[in-house]
Amino acid sequence: MTIKIKAIIGSTSSTSYNLKVVEFMRKRYAEQLEITPVFINDLDMFSIDIENEPPPAVQTFKANVKDSDAVLFAVPEYNYSIPGALKNAIDWCSRGDLVLQGKPAFLIGASTGVLGTVRAQLHLRQILTNPMLAPLILPGNEVFIGSVKDKMNEAGEMTDQATVDFLDKVVQNFIAFYHKTVADA
Repeated sequence: MTIKIKAIIGSTSSTSYNLKVVEFMRKRYAEQLEITPVFINDLDMFSIDIENEPPPAVQTFKANVKDSDAVLFAVPEYNYSIPGALKNAIDWCSRGDLVLQGKPAFLIGASTGVLGTVRAQLHLRQILTNPMLAPLILPGNEVFIGSVKDKMNEAGEMTDQATVDFLDKVVQNFIAFYHKTVADA
């Protein structure tokens, strides 16, 4: 059985390394995971004035997340935290149809900096503990791909074998985690 994963791309950049990593993962793990990128570029800013009648782009985004077995957050780091656009998307998920609650999830992050997205992922994990969100996050498998521009080629292939090996391990850990959470449900 292939696990249907929606990968929330936390960057709005057309040249996002996080999107490139997700595309690499989509191809590499296609026999085990059906990974589909979900973009946040066109989401209106969250407001309580429109939360009960979300705009069409928000409805489409939430329907995409809901129509998955699991979620992958691809997290860039901006100014030591998550991008505002990603926070906005998550805010929409905490209202109305709570599409993240109880959904198995894992996080990855890539940046050109040496530390990858350590601080952003710490903030994201804290945000996701909100009971209105509360996905089931794979513990102990932090994927911080630092200096990513030196680890991928122009074709979007991961060329750093240690990073590939680590991603292989995390994906296998997530698959086992997913099956355990589904069995326990």
